[in-house]
Amino acid sequence: QVQLVESGGGLVQSGGSLRLSCTISGRAASNVAVGWFRQGPGKEREFVCAVNWSGGDKLYADSMKGRFTVFRDNAKNTVYLQMNSLKPEDTAVYYCAADPAVGFLSERERKYDYWGQGTQVTVSS
Repeated sequence: QVQLVESGGGLVQSGGSLRLSCTISGRAASNVAVGWFRQGPGKEREFVCAVNWSGGDKLYADSMKGRFTVFRDNAKNTVYLQMNSLKPEDTAVYYCAADPAVGFLSERERKYDYWGQGTQVTVSS
């Protein structure tokens, strides 16, 4: 069993930055791949990025490349999402999710077995 808790959301002006954290607990905390997803108002949830258990392999949605960076600190059982040059369209609830299976990183929600409750990010224009 794995538990995830997101933090770091808030209100930021357009062009600003935020760093989200996803703290993982449970027996397999350092052995899971972690994905970030987001759901904007009136939109479907979409994939943002993912990182494997070691941090050595990463996957980004095309629209996030260059502005968002995912990394992890397994000593702290935490995965981070650094978001720069934020835009109003980045406003969403951001979720982290864990995939305990060994294999390729995925953009598909169904690959992830455990989910956090989400943290709100609001970007003002």
